[in-house]
Amino acid sequence: MLFRFRPAAYADFVPEAPLVSENPFVNRAPDERRPPLLADVRDRIPEPFWDGHDAEMACYWRVWDLAFRNLKRAAPHNGFIRPFIDTAYNDCLFLWDSVFILMFARYGERAFRFQETLDNLYHFQEADGFLPREVQEWDGQHRFHRHDPVSTGPNVFAWSEWEYFLNFGDSERLRDVFPGLLAYHRWMRRYRTWQDGTYWSCGLACGMDNQPRASEAFEAFTDHGHLSWIDATAQAALNARLLRQIAGVIGREGEVADLADEERNLGETINRDFWNEERGFYFDRDRHGRPTEVPTIGAYWVLLAGLVPAERLNRFVSHLEAADEFATHHRVPSMPASHPDYHPLGSYWLGGVWPPTNYMILRGLTLAGRDGLAFEIAANHVRRVTEVFEKTGTVWENYAPDVSEPGNNSKGDFVGWGGVGPVAVLFEYLFGLRPDVPSGELLLDVRLTERYGIRRYPFGAATTLDLAVAARASEFDEPQVDVVSDHPVRLRIRWAGGERVRDVG
Repeated sequence: MLFRFRPAAYADFVPEAPLVSENPFVNRAPDERRPPLLADVRDRIPEPFWDGHDAEMACYWRVWDLAFRNLKRAAPHNGFIRPFIDTAYNDCLFLWDSVFILMFARYGERAFRFQETLDNLYHFQEADGFLPREVQEWDGQHRFHRHDPVSTGPNVFAWSEWEYFLNFGDSERLRDVFPGLLAYHRWMRRYRTWQDGTYWSCGLACGMDNQPRASEAFEAFTDHGHLSWIDATAQAALNARLLRQIAGVIGREGEVADLADEERNLGETINRDFWNEERGFYFDRDRHGRPTEVPTIGAYWVLLAGLVPAERLNRFVSHLEAADEFATHHRVPSMPASHPDYHPLGSYWLGGVWPPTNYMILRGLTLAGRDGLAFEIAANHVRRVTEVFEKTGTVWENYAPDVSEPGNNSKGDFVGWGGVGPVAVLFEYLFGLRPDVPSGELLLDVRLTERYGIRRYPFGAATTLDLAVAARASEFDEPQVDVVSDHPVRLRIRWAGGERVRDVG
């Protein structure tokens, strides 16, 4: 029995991609169980504590309250196959939003299988590999025809699945998602590239709706503007690398040789054609092959893709520390403060501070070894989000860059990706806990000097840790860490004055 829905007006020929036949989610039977209430599973959620920061802790629990209020059931009328966390925007399930929601929601995986939210999108994969950007929750229809420029993107599914793997070590899930994700990557390469292999997108498809990506006028929301888009191109390189890593884990390396070539070619092209040496920044490339003059936060996908040469790294990262660019009152704005279209209250992507792009930048800085700057940006973001929470009682879709306020075009109670800062950024950057379950190691990068910790921290499928870091007089003092684990874990403790490894459990 085929459980998958298809768009009602779907009448054109769809060429088949053999890998889609291996996608186990396409024909998976629906699970119509009712999602749990937070009150019933709160004891399965990690419980942080941080002396002197009661507001941050209250904001943390507000996020989980909203998250569980936004859980929905799979149902026959919409063809969804798994209970899911709603995007909290317009009764549609979104690709871009869901990926970033899961960056924080994975910490609640023992209370609810948040990662299976993506199963619903994988279920709607078309025979040629296409995956939709937006699916209506009331009837399971795609919002857009697959060849509409706004129909899909960004290509970041593999990043979500890899981050989940680092937290839980679930190689079986990697085996399940790999065929469909590889088919989707090849669909994007076939239908969203120019002749030289660089990628195009548009405002809605890239997620940054109203940014003026070129000097010449074009419809930013729905038009590619004949640009090679820096974020879409870097995301393709990142996706190629992650799919090769997934293939290595599950023993399918022989199927992804083309991705190594693509990653290398995209990296060379980005560094040759998208880099402006005078400004020390990556830009979109215009139809004439030249970098545009419009800077965007999307350029930092190049950092996450690991494509910035060592000799350019300092200049590129320095823009994040410049007060007239990205080091605003609330960091990091989506456009630099020096740009003529920058809006001090955000105006959506004309300067708004967005949890997803902040998280992307932090992960890129981690990859580049810039942990100090990552901590500085993370601390600023959590502090400003908490200040707005204290004023409004909730978290928001985006924030104003120049004042501690919601963005002037922002939705409240947005969980949604509003939970990224109060949960994922808190855990991974302020508390410094970054797991690598496949290697059996948990990094504890201690930068705070107040007492803090987490009870019920999940590490892999079965391990739970209670961890407390004592207060210190100085960041250079070796931290005293109390840890209780029910299974063996290697804890790598790092601080300003040194590093040591400790086996616990």
